[in-house]
Amino acid sequence: MKQHLFEKKALSEVCDANGIHPIMYYRWLKGLLSNAVYAFRKWKVKECREWKNKALELEKKLARKNEVLSELMEEHVALKKVLR
Repeated sequence: MKQHLFEKKALSEVCDANGIHPIMYYRWLKGLLSNAVYAFRKWKVKECREWKNKALELEKKLARKNEVLSELMEEHVALKKVLR
């Protein structure tokens, strides 16, 4: 298919070289095009899952940093009160 679609070789030449009938070529092409959406959808779902996991991980880190910062600010305010 690549030779015919991208390299612009004649379909008869490609079919003869691979020992297939042009009808078989068109069946394969039809199958490829009608099912291509599933291949991309699976990839997208996997990619979305990876991004979601990464976002959750970063949210946990951010929450922990906020907790630490809050504790430090409380200690800072308490220390300022003691030193006055």
